[in-house]
Amino acid sequence: MAQWEHWYGVKHACPELIASAVYALPETHREQIRGAQLLACPGCYPTSVQLGFLPLLEQGLIETDSLIANSASGISGAGKQASVANLFSEVSDNFKAYGVSGHRHLPEIEQGLNAMAGKAVTLTFVPHLLPMIRGIHSTLYCKPKNFTEDFQALYEQRFIDEPFVDILPAGQYPETRSVKGTNVCRISVQPIASSSMLAILVVEDNLVKGAAGQAIQVMNIMLDWPETIGLSNIALLP
Repeated sequence: MAQWEHWYGVKHACPELIASAVYALPETHREQIRGAQLLACPGCYPTSVQLGFLPLLEQGLIETDSLIANSASGISGAGKQASVANLFSEVSDNFKAYGVSGHRHLPEIEQGLNAMAGKAVTLTFVPHLLPMIRGIHSTLYCKPKNFTEDFQALYEQRFIDEPFVDILPAGQYPETRSVKGTNVCRISVQPIASSSMLAILVVEDNLVKGAAGQAIQVMNIMLDWPETIGLSNIALLP
């Protein structure tokens, strides 16, 4: 609770309910969600980073002391409050980092990654502001313990039954416009031979899979409805 109050700058209103709350990322907490009464819906950055690293941490295939998440969000991720920095004339034709020394989503991301790995991980998380309305693009970097693993097959198998996680074919990279207005998180995994590193590229709509769409997905699970009800729309192109 103290950590939450530190990052959000307000006093927690219901500390007595914390122990009964379920973190509602469907791809990792589906069974807990089914019987829950109080849920915390994951945010946009945490969803992209956690889903991107998930298969690797579950299987213990990467070094956990040097994870990097280089993430960028459309301006709608900041909400609708009045702010000079969020005006069109300030955001358009510009690209910048923010919250480099610490972002309020960092402890949420670390909590999820720690649970996946079964131990504490070290994450460098740098968010950026994109000159567009909606969309998240996270590029994740990590050091595999064995570079010869079939990472493509690992991701395809881990998410084969997940209706809203799409693993792209090897060599194809995701674009934010391909998930605009949808509840889909699209992922590509790319080994980098020159450095023996692994890059994972993740896109989602911060207003859907990163917010309201994920909440509907979680509600469907809670009510024992088909998980995709109300969420099967295609991307808004152009």
